Amino acid sequence: MKTLITFLITLLGFAGLAEAQSENDPLFVVLTSDDAETQMMAMVLATQSLNKDVPVRVLLCSDAGDLALKDSESPSFAPVDRSPKQLLMGLMNKGVQVDVCGIYLPNRDYTETDLMDGIGTAAPPEVAEFMKQEGVRYFTF
Repeated sequence: MKTLITFLITLLGFAGLAEAQSENDPLFVVLTSDDAETQMMAMVLATQSLNKDVPVRVLLCSDAGDLALKDSESPSFAPVDRSPKQLLMGLMNKGVQVDVCGIYLPNRDYTETDLMDGIGTAAPPEVAEFMKQEGVRYFTF
């Protein structure tokens, strides 16, 4: 009996979490992988989420920050014959905030002038404020 009560309390707790999570809560996509296929999947899922009216924000860290550079290229993938960089630019054109990690530029031979227009440098205190908002969902690649 005690096990059944514990199970029901746990089940109710998960049901409460599901109710608290809204389908339109922001999606925070943090991309660190330098693998082009992984980058593509992250951008595809971010785009699909945005197309379903889910607010999306993207943070590019580590080698994935190279996607933000004006002179970088990324390969195209079937079946859409598009690249992760093209999808990233599409997200930006739809108003998605895209930043590189605050430590990306200072630890490479790049400056903000090397970034594509519209891409910023994340300020850790501001990102922390965003992350602590209720309902923010995380997608990390």
